[in-house]
Amino acid sequence: MALIRQGRVTENEWSLATTAEEIPPLGPLYVTPTLWAEVRETLLQSGRPLGLWLKSDERPQDLAGDIRHFQSIALEFPKFTDGRAYTTARILRERLGFTGELRAVGQVLRDQLLFMQRCGFDAFALAKEEDAEEWVEVLKEFSIWYQSAGDARTSAARLRGQALQAAAE
Repeated sequence: MALIRQGRVTENEWSLATTAEEIPPLGPLYVTPTLWAEVRETLLQSGRPLGLWLKSDERPQDLAGDIRHFQSIALEFPKFTDGRAYTTARILRERLGFTGELRAVGQVLRDQLLFMQRCGFDAFALAKEEDAEEWVEVLKEFSIWYQSAGDARTSAARLRGQALQAAAE
């Protein structure tokens, strides 16, 4: 599986555990909300990088008090027609103030990368390794956006206003 992070193809060093028996001894680890509730204190004491793996029907608000403990949150797209992870990404970025990595996993499609990025995703797990370099180019197609969104880019209107203000000074 290929991973695009911050606009570059990179290795995925994270593993996923859904039960306590699956937890590897070392390395960055994604856990499900159920496993987090079960072994929270042990994981916090481990000092390892922690991530949260959310399915599309799981609410990040239920873990709002613990969001600060996660360096990465993976949001699952079970099928390309299920867009609930877009909303979850916006909630994480805009309401819960999550600043770590937001990773799109599951049915991630090339045509949806820019929309995912606009909602705040900055990492994308791809099914095919050979597609990764082409997909990075998709993320470069637009550099200026008209609307503000979850990715914190400055909108075209704000850029125009800043240019006019600078010219007037």
